[in-house]
Amino acid sequence: MVKRRQQGILTGMPFMANVSDKTFTDDLGRRVYLAKPARRVVSLAPSVTEILFAVGLESEVVGVTTFCDYPAQANAKPKVGSSIPNLEAILSLKPDLVVGNKDFIRPDALAKLEQLKIPVFILVPRTVEDILGHIGTVGRLVGRDKEARSVGQGLRERLAEIRNRMGAVKPARVFYVVNTDPLISVGSGSFIHQMLELAGGENIVGHIMIPYPQVTLEEVIRKDPEVIIFQICTTDGIPEIEPQRWRKWPSLAAVAHNRLHQVRAELINRPGPRVIEGVEALAKALHPRSAEA
Repeated sequence: MVKRRQQGILTGMPFMANVSDKTFTDDLGRRVYLAKPARRVVSLAPSVTEILFAVGLESEVVGVTTFCDYPAQANAKPKVGSSIPNLEAILSLKPDLVVGNKDFIRPDALAKLEQLKIPVFILVPRTVEDILGHIGTVGRLVGRDKEARSVGQGLRERLAEIRNRMGAVKPARVFYVVNTDPLISVGSGSFIHQMLELAGGENIVGHIMIPYPQVTLEEVIRKDPEVIIFQICTTDGIPEIEPQRWRKWPSLAAVAHNRLHQVRAELINRPGPRVIEGVEALAKALHPRSAEA
């Protein structure tokens, strides 16, 4: 008699699909087979950590990156590195599942995890709806489907309210600053571009297809944005003094009308549950009266 394998989480092994209760395909097209929900999960992105906690996991999250600082409980979790994860640290945690974000893990690091037969599920958020969908997917991976549906429904309701408030406003020409040296913004390939549109903005570099294009100051001056938004963070983002430097170009509409605004970077560039809070912050910067209506 052939000894039956212990049930668990299996990846990259199509011949085991017949003994698995569920089969998931991540955003890279990689198949992950589950016989039962994951109970020891390592997160390789701050946004993933926020999703895991939002659907009710706390003790089941056994490892996070050095950048995972929200919610506060995440700070107490064992750290496994960042874009180059510490493989020994991950192995020592004996995870059932590792969940990461494509933009937050290097391809060579992912390849090493696959070589070690560590189950990894990768998310690739391109739109706000992708982000909301990922909450549901992660909920199913960890057996918190009901909780994930509730979180997603609440966020969709908040988004619908924003759409209603912004539906009648004239889009404001906006330039979103990701980095200043070099000058980098967001193109239509980034979910942040859609966030700007949902908030009542017309992205002046939205015609660029790549997610985070480098642009010239001359192009910004030529497009003459009505609003310039800077992402601010304690560890990265734009220095808080940066908006003052733009006052050297008083001919810009945003400068002339004192519409240089700062937003918290973690609400914008982390594709997790707080992304709707990010849209609300953008709407307040772009259309303060309508956003507070």
